[in-house]
Amino acid sequence: MNAKNVYIYWLKSANRDFKSAKRLFKIKEYHWSLFMAHLAVEKLLKSYYSKYIDPEVPYKHGLVLLTKKCGLTLTEKQIEFLDELTTFNISCRYPDAKFRFYKKCTKTFTKNI
Repeated sequence: MNAKNVYIYWLKSANRDFKSAKRLFKIKEYHWSLFMAHLAVEKLLKSYYSKYIDPEVPYKHGLVLLTKKCGLTLTEKQIEFLDELTTFNISCRYPDAKFRFYKKCTKTFTKNI
């Protein structure tokens, strides 16, 4: 895949994941909606990275780390938000964290994120 195709791949994939997050929200699958929101943001960052830094994107999921690798500057509030969003990647997938996470994922909580 050439560099432009890599960028487009990540961008389209992010768009699909964001649409999935919205659909999951509508059917009250709030924990999966947040998981897909994390993936969408991760893929947007990878799209940016592939376009402006290097087509070979890092195999990382931490949003703050990806943002730093992109050379983007964040406020403390943005760092806190991305750190929280990153936890949704883990919380949806591992049983010990899942049940606490399910309870946290109310409609209001998910909508605010």
